[in-house]
Amino acid sequence: MTVSDASFNRERPDVYGDAHPKALLRAIQEDGDYLLKLSNEHIVSSDQLCKNTLKQLFRLAAKYESNPTRFSTPLQGKILISAFYEPSTRTRLSFESAWHRLGGDIMSITDRATTGIAKGECLDDVAEMFNNYGDCVVLRDNKEDSINIMMDTLRIPIINAGNGSDEHPTQAMSDLYAIFKWRPDLLEGKPTEDQRITMGIVGRPAKMRTVRSLLKALAVFSDCFKEIVIIHDTSSDDALFSEGQREELEAQGLKLTFSGNLDQELPRLDVTYINAIAWEGDGFETYGSKFNLNASSPLKEDGIILHPLARGDELDKDLDGTPHNWYFSQARGAVFLRMALLTCMVQRAGRVIDVV
Repeated sequence: MTVSDASFNRERPDVYGDAHPKALLRAIQEDGDYLLKLSNEHIVSSDQLCKNTLKQLFRLAAKYESNPTRFSTPLQGKILISAFYEPSTRTRLSFESAWHRLGGDIMSITDRATTGIAKGECLDDVAEMFNNYGDCVVLRDNKEDSINIMMDTLRIPIINAGNGSDEHPTQAMSDLYAIFKWRPDLLEGKPTEDQRITMGIVGRPAKMRTVRSLLKALAVFSDCFKEIVIIHDTSSDDALFSEGQREELEAQGLKLTFSGNLDQELPRLDVTYINAIAWEGDGFETYGSKFNLNASSPLKEDGIILHPLARGDELDKDLDGTPHNWYFSQARGAVFLRMALLTCMVQRAGRVIDVV
């Protein structure tokens, strides 16, 4: 490659989905009150947020995304402690990008072996020190109970960025944000039967934190979905749901159906959500690797694909340049969703929610 060959291809179109943040702004008119209630809240589970809070978060995220250069100082003077004790690319960089874009500073930890924890320091003491050093904590840990232990001592807000196989609530918020950018009409009043969508989720809700949190978030907006099809390997002996998980989702109005044949379901799916990795202990397991999406898959003509990334063989790169690709838009939008959430949690929402 020559120097001239290495320049940016500025004529190459974005491969992100055809996102409509301004259309989402128009679809969600209410703004403000619920966001102010997020001040100094911990975000641990998708269970915590109601429909109105999520809609207002989506509105603020769309405001940021529509005009990203306008809001550059809401977190000026604030410090984020980014503590990632489990490998991460998108989630860590997304949070750190969000904080930097809002004018804040960051202290980042990416290996517990470089901290006092490696010498036996307890998490309560770590949390007490965090109180003195920062204004918000984002924690990813393969130990499910770490975030709950730290919450008892923390006097600054903490966000669960993935705790073992339990939950990943901001990923679920980002997933919903992508869906509603694609279909903002779903938030314009009560959706009609013709407007409601059918969504397929490839994975095992009992084992996969992205799927667990997403299903909880979908249940908040159950009136937007005709059906949620759980697509899984029927030959596996692993439990599909943890105790009470399915019953809770159905009690909130989600219609759940089940299938072991991805290609059979694809022609009727408006949204296909696929993932294969589940974190367990100090490593990860692969679930649903028998399923694969590629350009030859019988996808619905106007259907979209979501994936929390990183991907493996389950999602082929030959889909990247197709209109089905909304997973890159999903990843990009996560920055703006997290910008909205962080602004609210450190009591800076009042600076931006009234700005058009």
